[in-house]
Parts: sequence; C-alpha cells; structure tokens
Amino acid sequence: MYLKKVDGPRAVKLPDGSTMTRADLPPADTRRWVASRKAAVVKAVQFGLISEEQALDRYELSDEELSEWMTAAAQHGEEALKVTRVQKFR
Repeated sequence: MYLKKVDGPRAVKLPDGSTMTRADLPPADTRRWVASRKAAVVKAVQFGLISEEQALDRYELSDEELSEWMTAAAQHGEEALKVTRVQKFR
C-alpha cells in the first residue's frame, strides 16, 4: 500500500479518546460551511492535525474567519458555529 507523504501527523488523539484523521476533514473544495465542518477544521487546528496556515490555504479562508471560528468554539462550543446563532453568541 502506498501512503502519500504529508506534513505533520496523519492522526491525532482528541481529549474524549477518539481519533481524528485527515480523512475526517472536509474536502478542500468545500464552499458550504455548516457547523460540523467548521468544528472539524477547528479541532484539527487546535489538536495539531493541520496548522493554521494549512487550513487557510486548503480551504481558502481568511485569517479573521478562522480566528472567529476558533474563538466562538472555544468560548461557546460547537453550537456557536451555527450561522443562526451568530447574534446570540457575539
């Protein structure tokens, strides 16, 4: 079996005991950002699966957008990543 060379780890262990791999990340061409996809990217960055720079490049996000997602998730959890909840958690 051939494994593609990647920078960084292929999988990380999350605090709840589960494992997150690069296969768990949303596709690079994602344009519709639902809360679960945002949460996957935030977890990947927080736990070192991908760097912030890799996330910005892969998903064509702005620094501000990614930092808002990370701040909202850290302060209020995944619920704050929903578009309908933006006003509530500001």
